[in-house]
Amino acid sequence: MLRSSMYMCPGLRDNTYLPYTDSPIAMKLILILLSTQVLAARPFLEEPDTGLESIFGDVQLGSLPDLKSIVGLPDFQWAARNYLPLSNFTYYRNAAGGEWSYRNNLEVFSRYSLRPRFMRDVTKTNRTMQTSILGYNFSAPFFISPTARAGFGHPDAELNYVRAAADQDILYIPSLRATLSIEEIAAAKSPNQTTFQQLYLPKSGRLSDELLKQIEGSGAKAIVLTVDSPANGDRQRAFREQGNIPEAEYRYLTWDTYNEIVSRTDLPVVLKGISSVADAREAVKHNVPAIFLSNHGGRQLDTAPSALEVALEIHEEAPEIFEQLEVYADGGVRYGTDVIKLLALGVKAVGLGRPFAYANVYGFEGVKKAIEIMKREIAVDAANLGVVDLQNVDESLVNWKPNNWNQ
Repeated sequence: MLRSSMYMCPGLRDNTYLPYTDSPIAMKLILILLSTQVLAARPFLEEPDTGLESIFGDVQLGSLPDLKSIVGLPDFQWAARNYLPLSNFTYYRNAAGGEWSYRNNLEVFSRYSLRPRFMRDVTKTNRTMQTSILGYNFSAPFFISPTARAGFGHPDAELNYVRAAADQDILYIPSLRATLSIEEIAAAKSPNQTTFQQLYLPKSGRLSDELLKQIEGSGAKAIVLTVDSPANGDRQRAFREQGNIPEAEYRYLTWDTYNEIVSRTDLPVVLKGISSVADAREAVKHNVPAIFLSNHGGRQLDTAPSALEVALEIHEEAPEIFEQLEVYADGGVRYGTDVIKLLALGVKAVGLGRPFAYANVYGFEGVKKAIEIMKREIAVDAANLGVVDLQNVDESLVNWKPNNWNQ
């Protein structure tokens, strides 16, 4: 006679209960079921289990944890998700389709393990983070990527970005779709602060004289032209929250368009959204000063490659491109090791978008702390990797054969 009862199975969702039995055959079938369920539903940890819930778990919905308790960039996402109205948080968090590109952006970095070297003098590594971007000097090799509608996170909106960037001496690239106007953001800049200006073209593909004069008049030192959104993204999370699917829109943008913009301004025009070796080569042919590897945070085309994958492809197929123009990258960067892996391939500087949008719920102090966290992580991670000088990182620091940590 079989002895049986019910027991809770933590490997399945919703605290599923399965029959307990001492039958070897029945137990084998249960184990098979468990293994297939666990593999099929591998958890996606946007906010990794590093003790976060044990500290923040009692924070009431609509409230913020103490800023002093924030120790990593994923903590800011938890705080924003807990604090913001759903529509505001969804605007920052949403991505295209099944959000596989969004997920891949975050997970791809852990597929490549580092190769630490020891017995090296790394006591001054933290003094080697300075970099130049289009000839302008900054304190660190990362910047605030164009992030729209900062007002959804804090009443001071983009003022917090521009002021924190000035305080910490990093680059800020305002979005054309900012809450504040180009002029309002420019007025908040510190003396001699360097900013670039992101640009979307209208559906016609024609940049108006008025908008070009606004950008030039703001003191922006470069135009960052987004090219990876020729149509609006299929952002189902946002559509569901809004209760409707918007009409499809298409944008005219070709190499002739780029050349026409370049002919009308003295500012360098960077291309943001490059996702292939082929387009990187085209950029070199058209004398583009810099390209920005990005899949728009996974918000435009689902299953588009991550910036790290594109950088690796360029490194393998056309490494000379990193010498022919400057290369920047963003997407899924949350840790100092993520930045180091991109730098190791030849990327000049790394952008972060969503982390600063989430940090902005704390205002200026939150954005400033996010910058400080990233500076610290880059320095200590580089030291633990055996990097003496961040100006000299190369591909040998990383094992570029993918592991199976998150397969």
